[in-house]
Amino acid sequence: MASRARNKLTVKQVAAFTEPGLHSDGGGLYLRVRSPGRSWIFIGTYQGKRFELGLGTALDVTLAKARERAEAIRLMLLDGIDPRAQRKQAAAKPAKVITFGTFAKEHVAAIEDGFKNPKHRQQWRSTLETYGKPLAEIPIDQVSTEHILEVLQPIWLTKTETASRVRGRIERVLDAAKARGLRSGENPARLRGHLDHLLAVQRKNARVEHHPALPFAQIAAFIAELQKRPAVAARALEFTILTAARSGEVRGMRWREVDLEAKLWTIPADRMKAGKVHEVPLSDAALAIVSAQRDDQTKPEDFVFVAPRGGSLTDMAMLQLLKRMDRNDITVHGFRSSFRDWAGDKTEFQREVIEMALAHSVASAVEAAYRRGTALEKRRELMTAWADYCAGRLEPDKEAANRAD
Repeated sequence: MASRARNKLTVKQVAAFTEPGLHSDGGGLYLRVRSPGRSWIFIGTYQGKRFELGLGTALDVTLAKARERAEAIRLMLLDGIDPRAQRKQAAAKPAKVITFGTFAKEHVAAIEDGFKNPKHRQQWRSTLETYGKPLAEIPIDQVSTEHILEVLQPIWLTKTETASRVRGRIERVLDAAKARGLRSGENPARLRGHLDHLLAVQRKNARVEHHPALPFAQIAAFIAELQKRPAVAARALEFTILTAARSGEVRGMRWREVDLEAKLWTIPADRMKAGKVHEVPLSDAALAIVSAQRDDQTKPEDFVFVAPRGGSLTDMAMLQLLKRMDRNDITVHGFRSSFRDWAGDKTEFQREVIEMALAHSVASAVEAAYRRGTALEKRRELMTAWADYCAGRLEPDKEAANRAD
C-alpha cells in the first residue's frame, strides 16, 4: 500500500508527466504513464493479497474524480468488501436504480444492532420515513442540495432539534451510500461550510418541542373510554399511563422482569434510556392489567403484552390506537407529561420522588440518598395516588399526597 500521505499530486503535475512510470497520489491511488497514454489505477491489498484496479484514463477521469473513486475503494476495503468482486457483480447485471428510501431502510437495518436503546432504532426509522419522505423515490446518486433544503427549510426554525437530527441522519445515509460506491462528490447534507451558508441560524434558545399531552383533568374520562376497548394495545397503553413509563419499556416488557407478589416491575439497564436499572412499583390497577395477560403457558422470556400475531407490539401499535380513538391531538409519550403536571400541580410529593418515578436522573448525592432510603415506598404511594386519580376516585387536590410527608 502507498504512503499514508494523500493528495500529493497537483493538476499541473498530472498534465506534465510524460516519462513512463507510476506516480503516487497517496492512499493507493497512482497515475500510470505508458507510451500509449496515461491512466489511473488503485493498488491495494485484500485478505493479504495485492491487487490492481483500473480507474479510467487521465483523459476522461480528472484528478478529483480519481480521488473520489479511490476513496470509495478504501471504504469498501475497510468494510471487508472486495472491490474487484463488487465491480464484476455490477458488470454482470444491469444497473439497478436504488432510491434514497430503499437504501435508508437497508442502512438502518444494518446499523440498528449498534443502538443501545430500542427507542433510538425507532427514532431513526420514523425520522427518515416521515421527514425524509420527499427524498424516498429519488435515486440515491441524484440527491442534491436542493432536495435537502426541501426537507429542512419547513422545520429548520420551528422544530430545531428535530431538524438537526433529520439533517445528521440524512448525512450519514448519504455517506454510507458513497462508501458503497452508489454516489460520489460532496455530501449535500453536510452542515459546516455548506448548508450553514444556505439555512438561517437557529436560535439557541428556540422553544423546546414537547410531545402533545392530554391535560391531566381529562385522564379519568380517557381511561374510562380506553377500558371499553379489548385490544392488547389498549391494555398496554393503559398500563403505560398508570406506570408513567416509556412506550418502548412497556412493549419490551417480559415476564422475568415482573414480581407479582412484590408488585414490582424491574426494567434492566440495557432497556433504559439512562442505562440504569429502574424499579417500577405497581399499583393494584397496573398489577391487575399485567395479571390478566398471564396464563398457564406463560414463560419468563415471553413478552407481557403480546401482539395478535405473536412477539412484542410494534412501535406504532399504541399510536394507531390513539388514531382509532380520534385522538390525533396527543401522543403516547405525552402521558408522561400529564403525570408530571398532575404530580407537580396537585400533590405534595417531593420533586425527587416524582423525577425518579419518571426514571429521570437527579443530583447524584440526592439520588443515592433516596435509593438508600424509602424512595421506592414513596413512589409506590405516588403511583397508587395516580391510579386512583386515573380511575376518578381522587379529587384533584393535594390531600392524597399528604400521607407521603
